[in-house]
Amino acid sequence: MATASPLITDTQTKEVLVNRSRSSLSSEKGVDPEVAASKFETEDEGKGTSFYKKFRPYILFGLAAVILGWWISATVLPATRHRWIVQTLFAWGFICIIAFRFIPNSVISDPVAAIWEPTIQRPFYKLPYRARLGLGWLCLLGIVFGSAFGFPLQPGTTYGDRAISVLGLLIFQCGFWLTSTKRSHIPWPTVIVGLFLQQAIALFVLKTGAGFSIFRWIANLAADFLLQANAGSGFFFDPDVTAKHWFFVNTLGSIIFFVAFVQMMYYLGVMQWVIKHFAWFFFKLMNVSGAEAVVAAASPWIGQGESACLVRPYVDLMTPSELHLTMTSGFSTIAGSVLTAYISLGVPPENLVTSSVMSIPASIAISKMRYPELEEPVTRGRVTVDRGEEKGKRPANALHAFSQGAVFGLIVAGQILTNVLTVLALVATINGLLTWIGRGFGINHLTLELIIGYIFYPLTFLLGTPRAEILRVSQLLATKLVANEFSAYLSLQDITHSAVPLSLRAYTIASYSLCGFANLGSLGIQIGVLGALAPSRGKVIARIALSAMICGFLSTLQTAGIVGMLV
Repeated sequence: MATASPLITDTQTKEVLVNRSRSSLSSEKGVDPEVAASKFETEDEGKGTSFYKKFRPYILFGLAAVILGWWISATVLPATRHRWIVQTLFAWGFICIIAFRFIPNSVISDPVAAIWEPTIQRPFYKLPYRARLGLGWLCLLGIVFGSAFGFPLQPGTTYGDRAISVLGLLIFQCGFWLTSTKRSHIPWPTVIVGLFLQQAIALFVLKTGAGFSIFRWIANLAADFLLQANAGSGFFFDPDVTAKHWFFVNTLGSIIFFVAFVQMMYYLGVMQWVIKHFAWFFFKLMNVSGAEAVVAAASPWIGQGESACLVRPYVDLMTPSELHLTMTSGFSTIAGSVLTAYISLGVPPENLVTSSVMSIPASIAISKMRYPELEEPVTRGRVTVDRGEEKGKRPANALHAFSQGAVFGLIVAGQILTNVLTVLALVATINGLLTWIGRGFGINHLTLELIIGYIFYPLTFLLGTPRAEILRVSQLLATKLVANEFSAYLSLQDITHSAVPLSLRAYTIASYSLCGFANLGSLGIQIGVLGALAPSRGKVIARIALSAMICGFLSTLQTAGIVGMLV
């Protein structure tokens, strides 16, 4: 008899055992072979899980030791010593996450609660609701007027200019209140906290070096991560093509890569952890759902299309208010992937980073005023996140999940491409018609940009822009809305290198005002992404998209106005 080959692999052995299991169990009455195989594979996976549970303390302790060693080395070495703030937060953040796998949260929460609850929380909530709102408004007014008039004036700025910025902030809030879909349901605590955080972030980033260092590092990290998609694009296109940063090659490639990566993170359980903790934090702070919190916080780093993909399993279950906030947050920020492109045009990186970060709470406050929540979101408060898998299509492993995500990313990218193409073509058609009509009145260049530039004149004035430069800045805003922010920053660069550049104050306000994706092309992107993620909510998405774009646009203007109080 022939003996068994000594070269049989573990995989072959497993297949033999699976087949034997199927045969033996299927011989029993009523047992499906597929069910038997599934049971066998589940038991096999359970062995790997039990191994991790047994050695989990040693694995996590070793990981914490490696992170600690990296932090010590990076802090000591001259080449990386200057990044000690970011490195410390990064390293000790992960060490604390690992430590609290074994240390009960009560070790920290109980002493804090023992002081916080009797001294602050209970006395505060014993006050009537209107009294609490009054205290909130007083704190907000205090930080606004303190920011506007508590710091020395910059060259070319007067206290009158800062006062106009304060007036503009007030008028913007009145406008959102007047146009609200349900004024009686506006969550005023959320609005107050959002505006307060926007002002506090401006102070932290603009007036402290540590704040700017932290946020710039996060933005650069996100940009570097998304740029890795260029390695895949480079397989199909030569380096000259990928270096041109074409939308079709670079942006869509980044979206496909990111969607695939997020799907893999869902499989590994990482995204569930992130969404759960963001949900708790923002529920306590601003009373918004977990899905809204994740999208709003992620938008400045990964962009409007990718941020919605973070909560893919819940998009189809979102309320109209949640969808409106999701779109508003995407319109009010830029992505880390385009940060380097704008920096290369001469825009100060601190302006870009600060604007995007400030727009997180601003977009929440503005969206909730315009479109208050009338229903109960699925992800409000405590969140249990699944892996975003369709029934019966659970990935076999992380690589399989990554592959499935890439296929879905291709669908999302295709919808983005078609929507952007058609929206921009429609704008060109309208401009052609306006130019033809304008020539009949002796106006040779009548376009949407020109008309909207004059419409934006009062808005630009309310930002605190110097009087003589209002029209030039308002036309930049029109270019951003009709075309995109990249075209507007190119125009700003041309003005900067012209014989008559903008003043420092006007330039700062303009650079902040342009820092957002609120334009007609992005309108197509948002509809395309959310339409792919939530096909059943297509009508709702289309109905609220224009409102969200306007709110996102005004969110960046509000950010610029607040910065006008500090420069």
